[in-house]
Amino acid sequence: MTVRTGVQFLAIPGPTNVPDQVLAAMHQPAVDIYTGPLLELTDRTLADLKKVFKTDGNTYIYASNGHGAWEAALTNTLSRGDTILVLESGRFALGWGEMGEKLGLEVEVLPGSWHHGVDANRLEDHLRADKENKIKAVLVVQVDTASSAQNDIARLRSAIDAAGHPALFMVDTIASLGTVDFRMDEWSVDVAVAGSQKGLMTPPGLSFVAASDKAKKAHGTADLVTYYWDWTFREGPEHYQKYCGTPPEHLLFGQRKALDMILEEGLDNVFLRHQLLCGAVHSALEVWSEKGTLSFNITEPADRAQSVTTVLFDRPHDPGALRQLCEETFGVTIGSTIGDINGKGIRIAHMGYVNGPMILGTLGALEVSLGLLNIPHGSGGLQKAADSLAVGLAK
Repeated sequence: MTVRTGVQFLAIPGPTNVPDQVLAAMHQPAVDIYTGPLLELTDRTLADLKKVFKTDGNTYIYASNGHGAWEAALTNTLSRGDTILVLESGRFALGWGEMGEKLGLEVEVLPGSWHHGVDANRLEDHLRADKENKIKAVLVVQVDTASSAQNDIARLRSAIDAAGHPALFMVDTIASLGTVDFRMDEWSVDVAVAGSQKGLMTPPGLSFVAASDKAKKAHGTADLVTYYWDWTFREGPEHYQKYCGTPPEHLLFGQRKALDMILEEGLDNVFLRHQLLCGAVHSALEVWSEKGTLSFNITEPADRAQSVTTVLFDRPHDPGALRQLCEETFGVTIGSTIGDINGKGIRIAHMGYVNGPMILGTLGALEVSLGLLNIPHGSGGLQKAADSLAVGLAK
């Protein structure tokens, strides 16, 4: 017997739920790429991306996933043999560094943990030790989707400044933009990258890069620049140059609608919504973890992401069985763990197009499934989540 008939809940950290309004916006005929409304759509989207990144710098749109934005950031600003410093807090900054290695960059890693955010003091010490300023760029993610660590970008910027180091500061906001505050100019971020498929509520296939004046200056001497990713070409006078070819029209139609929805809700309201829903998830897990079988992957509450929560299981309990039961019986899709903690837990996404009933429904399915599988857990997690949401909404 199942109770899954109805709306499927997608609670994985990307791709996330796509609003019906976005899907409807994509359901239209192709249009001319040289004249007419698509040109206005491009200009308005590039401008509104600046509002979301909170920057006066240039923005660029790529027909790619987030890994494409990684490559664009590196090739537009660096030269073969340059050294980059990768700040570990999970899987994805390391992946960005691995891409740099393939491009001919020298990669240093500031070792971290999958269980907490980057230590700003260690970053400062590492940069102070770089007396010759060999490090040309520092790479970090604001939210690591694998570990669910959330890094304090402003604090890391302060560490770079305290060390007096001139390296470019590059931030991956793929799992954070549109879910938690990001202030590119205020925090002196030089390059920021994002993707369409998480907080920006659009199917995968678009990525975005924002560049500061300092990054644009570095672009002038970078020898890794390639034709497709090149910022200079994409700033050319012809519309097709914004995409280095045919624009990905239907994804643009969808992203345009999603940005309209985000800006209509208001960024501060978007962040507050994510904060409240995240609080509900964390409240439930605090109760469930009382028996010692389940635990937060990120140990310090201040380091826990506002967009995704990674949960570890104590052996011999099988997180795969829990995910399967939620999917097959309740129609709720829960994320698996990846990388160093592959198979050791679950990931609950609370990012993008989500509301209270969706999160409470996901938590309810999880709580019932924990009981059906006889996985030890504290009772009353769903009630604690509801109480948390009620308190937050009453403020």
